This record gives sequence, C-alpha cells and structure tokens, in this order.
Amino acid sequence: MRHHTRLLLPLMATLFLLAAAYTVLGVGMDMSALEMTAMAKMRDMPSARAAGDWSAAYWVLVFLMWWVMMVAMMLPSVAPTVLLHAALHQHRHQQNHSAKTAPQAGAFLGGYLLAWGGFSAIATGLQWGLEATGLVSPSMMILIDTRAGAVVLILAGLYQFTPLKTACLRHCRSPADFLTRRGRLGAFGAFVMGGEHGAICLGCCWALMALLFAGGIMNLWWICALLTLVVAEKHLSRGELFARGVGAGLVVWGLWQLISVG
Repeated sequence: MRHHTRLLLPLMATLFLLAAAYTVLGVGMDMSALEMTAMAKMRDMPSARAAGDWSAAYWVLVFLMWWVMMVAMMLPSVAPTVLLHAALHQHRHQQNHSAKTAPQAGAFLGGYLLAWGGFSAIATGLQWGLEATGLVSPSMMILIDTRAGAVVLILAGLYQFTPLKTACLRHCRSPADFLTRRGRLGAFGAFVMGGEHGAICLGCCWALMALLFAGGIMNLWWICALLTLVVAEKHLSRGELFARGVGAGLVVWGLWQLISVG
C-alpha cells in the first residue's frame, strides 16, 4: 500500500487541486465562486441573461461546472478505495511493478467519476428547469424562495434514514468485499467496477449534493461543508450513526426555516 500511495496519491491530489481551482474560479460563469460566496446572503439579483435562456455553450459550461465540482468533492472520499483496488489488483496478479497497476487504478477512477458525470447531467437539467420556472436565481444559482430550500433540507434529512441510504453507505464504508468478489480483468473491467462503485456511492450521497440548490450551487462554504460530511460519514468509526445525526439536524433546520418564514 505504501508503494501505491507514493505513486497514486500525488496524481489524485493533483486532480483534486485542478478541479478545486476550476470550481473556485467559476470558469465560464458570470461570477466566480469567490464572488458568489461573498454575496451569499443575496438570493437573487438582476442578470444579463433571461431565466432559462441557455445556449448550447452555456449548457456545456454548467454541466462542466457540476462535474468538475463533483470531482473535487468526491475524490477525497474515494481515494482509499482506489488505493485498495490497486493493491488488490497487484496482489491478484502477483505483479511488482506499479506501472502495470496505475492504468487499472486510472480506469477504476475514470468509471467512478463517469457515474458522477451522469449525476451532473441530471443536475444540469434540473437547474435549467428550476431556473426556467423562476425557482432558481440565474445569477446566484440558488433557490430564491427559502421555503423551497427548507423543503430540500427536510427531504435530504429524511433520506439519511432510508434503507437505500443505509445500504449504499455500508458499501462505501467497506468496499473490500465488493472489490474482491466483483473483480474484473483488464482496464475495461476496472472501468466497469469503478462505474458500479460510483453508482452505489451516488445512491449514498445524491441527496447531500442536492443541498447545493438550497445553499448555493457555487457557495464555497456549502461545498466545503458537504465535502466534510461525505468524508466523515464514510470514514468515521461510527459513520452510519453520524449520517443519521446529520439527517436529524437537516430535518430540524428545515422545519425551523419553514416556521421562521411563516
């Protein structure tokens, strides 16, 4: 594992830093994430672009914004699984040269991130639809009505208690059984495994990612908070209990917001 860590961890760290920089700069967006975060208390402001008026180029930019942001947010939690997959692959084939293992790890990570690319495509379509109906601000990328944001908080909190969330989180916390039983040959096999693992991880975390609509899609405080929650529930010793605690807190927060706005 030390050998794989020396090779793969710097590569994943570089990918994380590039994705984080892309997200912070808000490439192609009207404002950077830093500017949006500084104006986080404003839920809407005038925009030069009409709500829902998206060109094909803007569709691509928003999709890339979501996908690169998901890369930055999910890499820290999946990195140990990528290293474990690499170690198991080398042990299975009794290879001593990391050069033959790195492509497998890259293919596995590529499949994983492609699953989150699918989520990003859905999120992009949802953002366009909500913006076209006047629910999401085209300038600030946040639900304009705090009551709608409160409903998102409550639904995301309730999802934390569902059997699907529990099953997916249990898989993400202990992927060794999946990696040993579902092992596939070749780079394509590793890519498929990564996609399967990513789909299960998506089942675990999609509701938390949906909270970006409530707090601001490019709000750096929300991005960092959600990244911390994802890593914590996957790697803390009592992560499943922590996830339920987060769920309870989200429900209480959402109800408090509904009561506050009357």
